[in-house]
Formats: sequence, C-alpha cells, structure tokens
Amino acid sequence: MKFFVATLLTAALAFIAGLKFPWWGIAVVAFLVAALVHQKPGKAFLSGFLALFILWGVLAFRIDMANQSILSRRIAELLPLQGNSYLLILVTALVGGLVAGLAALSGSFLRQSK
Repeated sequence: MKFFVATLLTAALAFIAGLKFPWWGIAVVAFLVAALVHQKPGKAFLSGFLALFILWGVLAFRIDMANQSILSRRIAELLPLQGNSYLLILVTALVGGLVAGLAALSGSFLRQSK
C-alpha cells in the first residue's frame, strides 16, 4: 500500500511541480516523498522510477499526438534514433524515471540514516 501511495503522490506532485518549477523539480519531489513515506530503498527507487516513467511517457505522448509527431520526428533524426518518435518518447520517459528513481533512492537512504 505504501508503494502505491508513494507512486501516486510522486506522480501527482511532480506534475504540479512541473507546472511551476524547472524539470529538475521532479527530483526534489521524489526525494521528499521517499523521505516522508518509509519504504525499503529498492521499493523507493522503483516507486519514483515508475511514477515519472509513466508521467513523462504519457505527457510526451500527448504532446507528440497533438502535433502529429512533427517535432519529435525531427528531434529523433538529430539523435541516433532513425527518426523514430516513439523511441524518443521512451528515452524521455527513461530519463525522467531515472532522475526520480535516484532521487527517491537518496531520500530513502536519508530516512534510514536517522
């Protein structure tokens, strides 16, 4: 139950933080949620990772569909993704997930050290 609550709380607060703060605000949110909701470090990482992987994946997909994949296809051509916009969405989701997962892991370790 804590895992589910931490995942939903991280995703919701990260979405709100994304409206007001720079992209790295998600790390602060994941860190604080993991420090406040006591979990084992592995579960804290997975909770933060899943929350932002799903959030950024869905947001990137919605933006991509809104402009018929024009921008994402052009950016994917600049990167070694052979113009595949879905791979770019996957990379975006992975970056967000890793940032939040590592921040949540740090927050969990902080809670353990007390």
